[in-house]
Amino acid sequence: MIVAGLGFSSSATVDSLRAAYDAAAADHDVQALATVADKEGHLALASFAEGLALPLHFVAAADLAGQRTLTCSNRSRATYGTGSVAEASALVAAGKGARLLSPRHISDDGLATCAIAIGGHS
Repeated sequence: MIVAGLGFSSSATVDSLRAAYDAAAADHDVQALATVADKEGHLALASFAEGLALPLHFVAAADLAGQRTLTCSNRSRATYGTGSVAEASALVAAGKGARLLSPRHISDDGLATCAIAIGGHS
């Protein structure tokens, strides 16, 4: 499964999410979205996922901690124990043996990030 992981500020808009997603997902057949569970209920996220008609997976914050990422945000490291919420969410949701196809891309407004992971083949 190919998953787009999202990380974003509480002030992110649908446009913020779309910009990050479009940059990261350009060459990938994304089958699901994922983000950290504490973002559940964010109105822009719900609207964005509905517009794409993709399932949205919420990852427990504890499952993000320790995930190895290609990029590092000091805020993500301090809050969630991983360098990138987008990358870690994509990896966890894609399943065992997942690897990143795209590191996080940041929206032009700096409010959202998106990374793409593919699940391992077992």
